[in-house]
Amino acid sequence: MSSQEKVREGLTAALDRKAAAVLVFNLTEVTTLADYFVLCTANSDRQGRAISDAILEKLGSPLSVEGLDPATWILMDYGDVVFHVFQEEARRFYALERIWGDAENETGRFAASS
Repeated sequence: MSSQEKVREGLTAALDRKAAAVLVFNLTEVTTLADYFVLCTANSDRQGRAISDAILEKLGSPLSVEGLDPATWILMDYGDVVFHVFQEEARRFYALERIWGDAENETGRFAASS
């Protein structure tokens, strides 16, 4: 599965579980860590785990998962695509949008097809 297909499938799964404030960053021009970061917000631990479970169901096992307990920031690493499921306070604190602000925001491109 291509990195774009992973983003599309994972994004659909997250949105099906009511993920909020979704952002998709194309990192190919700014780092070799991954091709895409997908950020979203959950309203609770339970919703965060539901979102990560839905992504897992769509994409299978990631290379690694961090932060399931407590689920304030769940990171799911699929190699070329990394999903970040935050609770609001953690998202504000870590501010990945600011850190990766040089990356191209492709949210509209993927959200339209999800």
